[in-house]
Amino acid sequence: MESYEELLNEAYEKVKPVSVSSYAERFEIPKANAQVIGNKTIISNFLQICSYLRRDCLHLAKFLSRELAAFSKIENERLVLNRKIQSQQINDKIIFYVEEFVMCRECKKPDTELIKQGEFLFLHCLACGAKHSVRAKI
Repeated sequence: MESYEELLNEAYEKVKPVSVSSYAERFEIPKANAQVIGNKTIISNFLQICSYLRRDCLHLAKFLSRELAAFSKIENERLVLNRKIQSQQINDKIIFYVEEFVMCRECKKPDTELIKQGEFLFLHCLACGAKHSVRAKI
């Protein structure tokens, strides 16, 4: 019969280490399917983006509306922005949103939730337990 230390060493040799950077690389920020129709820009996969990021649709819509300086409303599963906006601009703002409101600053994982305490909004990481205040105000 093997000793505990020998079994433990054998287990450590068989386990493949997971680095933080490889986990962050697997998290892909979804690209917006934006179409310009007349003076409006329509993001057809808006609800899919929100569900992938695990964030409230109204929160992301308000953020995009403010950042892109365009009135927005959610119709069915789409976000309608009352302005012509290029897809690249929208994707850049979504990346900024993910950095500010989704990714943990300690462990760089997307397993977070937004918690409102009083007038302040905090980002709580479910993976490492870190809690940070959110800089941007919506």
